Amino acid sequence: MRKRELGNTGIEVTELCFGVLPMGPNQCGLSPEEGGRLIKKAVERGVNFLDTAQSYRTYPHIRAALDSLPDRGRDVVVSTKSAAKTYDDMAAAVDEARAALGRDVIDIFLLHAARVDSSVFVEREGAYECLLDMKSKGVVRAVGISTHSVDVVRRAADVDGLDIVFPIINVRGMGILHGTRDEMAEAIKRAAEAGKGLFAMKALAGGNLLADIEGAFSYVRGLDGLSAVAVGMVNEEELEMNLAIFNGEPVPESLRSRVVSAKKLIIQAFCIGCGKCVEACPNMAMEVVDGKARNDKSKCILCGYCAPVCPQFAIRLV
Repeated sequence: MRKRELGNTGIEVTELCFGVLPMGPNQCGLSPEEGGRLIKKAVERGVNFLDTAQSYRTYPHIRAALDSLPDRGRDVVVSTKSAAKTYDDMAAAVDEARAALGRDVIDIFLLHAARVDSSVFVEREGAYECLLDMKSKGVVRAVGISTHSVDVVRRAADVDGLDIVFPIINVRGMGILHGTRDEMAEAIKRAAEAGKGLFAMKALAGGNLLADIEGAFSYVRGLDGLSAVAVGMVNEEELEMNLAIFNGEPVPESLRSRVVSAKKLIIQAFCIGCGKCVEACPNMAMEVVDGKARNDKSKCILCGYCAPVCPQFAIRLV
């Protein structure tokens, strides 16, 4: 599988990035052993790039894979992120990742800022300064931000010290905040021209675009400035299909038919309407109506961020 450099970082990654969120307890609940085996298979098939986050609770899955690989997967690039706002909280998040993954150095560490606008660079100044310090000490190789906001991508192009931008982009423009699909594509191009490394999230809009998976991937892969595309995978069928597409090979219809065609978000009757899911949703797809949470399917990208914050465990992604 072809590799590309992420901006000016010197970090080379495969175009297919393994998104580790869906296999964790926030969504499918694979055990670390099950998830680790799938990640290991992806690495053995040529994928060298993994994306996770502190809140995904998938460090054990990645650790299981790394521990089973020659040289503990030394050449595997791991990107993670934290919603920490202060210097001390971000330092703790970096230490947590290093310990949990069994790595002295984290390849890429991002501000996790899906819903926040460009004020994030002021509001989380302490956390960002921490990441810059960690990079100067050699604890982190590259720092950046993950975002759903066009404004943030535009601003990121001019932020000193910022190496990586991880934006949402898909052919329908689902989940994009503070602008349109085409405006996000232009912001991505500009950030790349400024030397930032970019890789994309939600190319399939959380599974909403599986009906034309080749078309959805073709759009994102054809954009100027993107080095890789993060794709969530939870089983071997999904892995094999994505490998075929990214390697330019035809997808057998027998394989395509075995891939789950869609995910569903279920809000169970015992929801108490506390609104925590509304606060957590990066796409403003949740609201409380008549004392119960309600999901707006036209806005939802099935990211699963709402499920782990529900105190009643009333939200499930299946």
